[in-house]
Amino acid sequence: MKINKIDHICIAVKNLEEARKIWEPLMGKSKPDDEYIDEPEKIKVARYYLGEVGFELMESTTPDGDVAKFVEKRGEGIMLISFNVDNTRQTMEELKGKGYPFIGGARKFRDCEFAFLHPRAANGVLLEYIDDKTKPPKD
Repeated sequence: MKINKIDHICIAVKNLEEARKIWEPLMGKSKPDDEYIDEPEKIKVARYYLGEVGFELMESTTPDGDVAKFVEKRGEGIMLISFNVDNTRQTMEELKGKGYPFIGGARKFRDCEFAFLHPRAANGVLLEYIDDKTKPPKD
């Protein structure tokens, strides 16, 4: 398995618009590089590229979404770190073969797939493996 880079870091927030007011000046940004709603994951996202790495602010779209549950249990903050790999399914199989547990299987997002490694396997950190090939926009 080869990690190409840190793909993105996700911050779980209660209110995306309020969080943007805090974070955009801290990053020197006036707006997200990408905004979207991911219905299956129940999240509204503002993504910023800092060099090659994405930085995401995520708000739950429903009270029962994973982000809402995270904020309720732990408060706002870093929810996950995402590693970019060539092939999510191959990475999952390799890590499963070494005894690492995943939460469910590979999930679709745009033109790629991602999967979550259970946080109990990584010192309480939720890791995501994603085979996204999207290039950050040129400044």
